[in-house]
Amino acid sequence: MRTYVKTALAAGAATALAVPAGAEAPPAGAWQIGPIIDGRNYSVGMPLRPYEGRDGASFTIPGPTKRDGHVHYVTLPVRSLEGARRITLRYRIDAPRGTRFIQQENPAAGPATLSLYFQRAGDSWRMRHPDYRWYSPNAREMPLSPGVHEVSIGLDEDWIAMTGPSAHQNREGFRRAVNDAHRVGFTFGGSNGRGHGVYATAPATFTVLDFEIE
Repeated sequence: MRTYVKTALAAGAATALAVPAGAEAPPAGAWQIGPIIDGRNYSVGMPLRPYEGRDGASFTIPGPTKRDGHVHYVTLPVRSLEGARRITLRYRIDAPRGTRFIQQENPAAGPATLSLYFQRAGDSWRMRHPDYRWYSPNAREMPLSPGVHEVSIGLDEDWIAMTGPSAHQNREGFRRAVNDAHRVGFTFGGSNGRGHGVYATAPATFTVLDFEIE
């Protein structure tokens, strides 16, 4: 049901994660909830790792208010995405009817969304590295809602950098980030910032059903 067939992870970080090629989806302990910058975890009120649920790595999206916390980045280590063609995430959100998902930094900025994500090694989390973090193309953000969802994005699509030109406008910067990738996963935010965090107005459980790099 959950495959872990990944050229990039099997060739590199799978060893560090102790997850062999052909195994099931990454275990809960392989994921990190962050980001952690200068010793501070920006996913306020969240554990460092998801827990191992019945169907995969799971965590509760904080709420019902911003004061209760918010989730930002959920990532795995990799050594490179060189040779990869596509990243796919399949996930489920369990939440009561009427639950709303809110951008924590600016609730009026529009719907809360999920973006696929990868990060180049050596990122200082400062503006001097504007093309070290890459997010889903503008048209490929996933509005958050209960149910089972899947997002699959090719590495030839027009990914968005933290700031500056997109992948098709900055092909060399994007290529370097792919080849020297350090972390990969997904982020929560929206138009006010792809990884600036989200909270839920009612108890909401997020489960990673499958995560694949091919």
